[in-house]
Amino acid sequence: MDTLDAAATIRAARELNERLGIRGVLSYDEIRVPVAAAVAEALGLPSGGTQAVVACRDKALTRQRFAAAGVPQPSSYAVSSVEEAAARAASIGYPVVVKPRALAGSMGVALVENPEALPTAYASTRSAEFSELPRLEDGVLVESFADGPEISIDAACHNGTVYPLFVARKKTGFAPYFEEVGHVISARDPLLDDPEIVGVLQAAHSALGLSTLMTHTEIRLTPEGPKVIEVNARLGGDLIPYTAQLATGVDYGTVAARLAQGIRPTSDELPERTAQIDFLYPVTDLVVDTLEVTEGGLPAEVHRIIPLVGPGRTLRIPPREHVRGRYAVVVTVAGTPEACDEARAVAEKHVQLVGTPLDDAPPVV
Repeated sequence: MDTLDAAATIRAARELNERLGIRGVLSYDEIRVPVAAAVAEALGLPSGGTQAVVACRDKALTRQRFAAAGVPQPSSYAVSSVEEAAARAASIGYPVVVKPRALAGSMGVALVENPEALPTAYASTRSAEFSELPRLEDGVLVESFADGPEISIDAACHNGTVYPLFVARKKTGFAPYFEEVGHVISARDPLLDDPEIVGVLQAAHSALGLSTLMTHTEIRLTPEGPKVIEVNARLGGDLIPYTAQLATGVDYGTVAARLAQGIRPTSDELPERTAQIDFLYPVTDLVVDTLEVTEGGLPAEVHRIIPLVGPGRTLRIPPREHVRGRYAVVVTVAGTPEACDEARAVAEKHVQLVGTPLDDAPPVV
């Protein structure tokens, strides 16, 4: 069965429900979240709301709903040509951000400092794709740049009311591209109780019409205040919920499963603890010869080092590849972000990548 076919999936779910009974519907897969919402609605179960979830997937619709509700956000235009992109960028004023209308994980997102850099950035963004997603005619957004640190907030939305669960402070790299190279999660992050941020988070969910689901919202902390970049109708990717569980002790997969049944999460006393995840990339495009991890002598704050590739694997760094350019993951847990970062620096020295640079790799600068 094609699980992207909502009608076929609903038919199958109804047959299963008659035999076994279904108490909730949940999907972690970015592409299938709208289908899961449609199935839940068809069975009369708790749901984020099909149209609201679709508006999360389509960033142009997100921007339209935010604008109508007055949610603080960057100005944004959907464009279908480099000429139209140039005209919109000129009206906004540089720097601008170009991004795909309906992808994820910061794929194809780039900061453009001047008109000369726009054609290359537009072409890179336009070519970014996911095999199961259709290519939209006006599939590129040109937006004003919201300067400031970026965070994500994973939350439980229950009958339209938002309950923030944890904050991840994002690390990015490979400028001008916004590659997510790490996340820092402190169990007692003060932003969880910041009334302005919590208010903006609720306003964004209300503007989209979201009902009952887990969400992952990205926000920029600008000098003018928090601005919402996007809301995703699922838990965060990049092992963010796993990292958060190490920091807080809360199993967010269980929280999501209970919420899918309509059960609102409870509040627990959280420890004074930080967990951090860092992704390692090569300095240039290469074919992996060897990847070795030595664990002796690692500080106690290093929770795990996870190799991601083996011999023969081709690695290309952004923008030619994004998450597939990673060769290892370092996870650290400590009392503070600073202690995590110190442990990460030690751990990186225990990961040795040897590879053969590709002939078509750009020069290292």
